Amino acid sequence: MDKKIKEQIDKLIKSSKVFMFMKGTPEEPMCGFSAKAVEVLNNGKIKFETFDVYSDEDVRAGIKEYSKWPTIPQIFINGKFIGGSDIIVALAEKGELKKLVGS
Repeated sequence: MDKKIKEQIDKLIKSSKVFMFMKGTPEEPMCGFSAKAVEVLNNGKIKFETFDVYSDEDVRAGIKEYSKWPTIPQIFINGKFIGGSDIIVALAEKGELKKLVGS
């Protein structure tokens, strides 16, 4: 992976306690999985920041290599990769998501 892309991804992940790489924006998700992840975080009243992978092809490809996870969305909590929308949904249903976030 290009060092510049890795540094950009690191910086994005560290910019917020909860950070999501998604397709589209929270206001206008461009896929059902991204929409579901936004819904789960919003329902849990969890503050998060996002990056639209459609806005930068290098980041879109780079994040998959960075996390070794092939799909988008990708959610990071406290700088640690957690997973995609299915994992976030499961964590929320078990009541573990808020514990991870610490709120």
